Amino acid sequence: MATETTEEKTTAVAPKKKNIVFPIVLILLVGGGLWFGLTKYFHGQKHEETDDAQVEANISPVISKISGYVADVKVEDNQYVKKGDTLVVLDQRDLRIVLQQAEAALATSKSNLNAARATANAASQNINTTRAAIQTASAQIEVARVNVNRTTQDLQRYENLIKDHSITQQQYEQVVAAKQTADKQLQVLIDQKNQAAAQTGVVTSQSAAVSQQGGIAASVIKQREVDVENAKLNLSYTVITASESGLVSKVPVQKGQFLQAGSQLFSIVLSNEKWVVANFKETQYNKMLEGQKVTVHVDAIPNHDFDAVLSSFSPATGSRFALLPADNASGNFVKVVQRLPVKIDFTNKEDSLIKKLRAGMNVNVDVHLK
Repeated sequence: MATETTEEKTTAVAPKKKNIVFPIVLILLVGGGLWFGLTKYFHGQKHEETDDAQVEANISPVISKISGYVADVKVEDNQYVKKGDTLVVLDQRDLRIVLQQAEAALATSKSNLNAARATANAASQNINTTRAAIQTASAQIEVARVNVNRTTQDLQRYENLIKDHSITQQQYEQVVAAKQTADKQLQVLIDQKNQAAAQTGVVTSQSAAVSQQGGIAASVIKQREVDVENAKLNLSYTVITASESGLVSKVPVQKGQFLQAGSQLFSIVLSNEKWVVANFKETQYNKMLEGQKVTVHVDAIPNHDFDAVLSSFSPATGSRFALLPADNASGNFVKVVQRLPVKIDFTNKEDSLIKKLRAGMNVNVDVHLK
């Protein structure tokens, strides 16, 4: 019993060994955290980063300019098309009838104009004829007046001679008859001239009316020509083509479907250019300048750095372009950090992986401030 008690005392008095694993782990954690914090601090002094960024591209909407039923769909989802390729064809029968009606109306208007021109030419000839008749009558009137003057003088001489019985009564009566005939001829010629002048006025009025009708017919022809061009233009709109080269989005259009004018059918994502729009906090905006180098990391293509450059800044924050912008003048105000869209262009155009990028892909952006 005495031996067991001595051993227990010896065991209880023996010192415990210290555990050094925990201090080592603690030191490593503190050192690693300090190193990570300092690295992030010094990196943040020369860089601005954000993951609120996406790949962007030009998107061209395919819009029907006229209403009509779909006759044929020439493209499929995600198909590559070139500029000018036919995408959708609308039913053309109604518009062809409209074009034929417009062309028929134009032909009728041209016939009316030709008839008006023929009538105007005839009226012009009549005017020339009546004017010539007036000139002839005027010349004849002058001759008749000379004859009247001569017979008047002869009558005055014969009146004196008849008083002296130097001539016979028969000779005197012949002179009187000649005077009366000259007077009647002059009056007849004057009446003919007045009648020709009146006829000239009537023909001139008719010619003016015909000319007015011709002007109206010419205006109608211009209107009919416009109708024909409009019908041809609408007929050309039945064939919807690609405005640019690119990839077609989902095509929800089917044969027989009725399309309203101005409705968007689908879109074409243009393949000419891609860029990045990054939304930086307003607190990151201070040191950022146009032309600074940018490194872009795309989530879909890991372990690859895309070289880029800060191209431009948006003139307003994203909230200003929202459908319902915030109105801080009403209600309670809560300050929210705003984000400013920044456009970033790829600089290495020869990078083959840029072709694999699609609009809307998420990216991480690192702007080199210095």
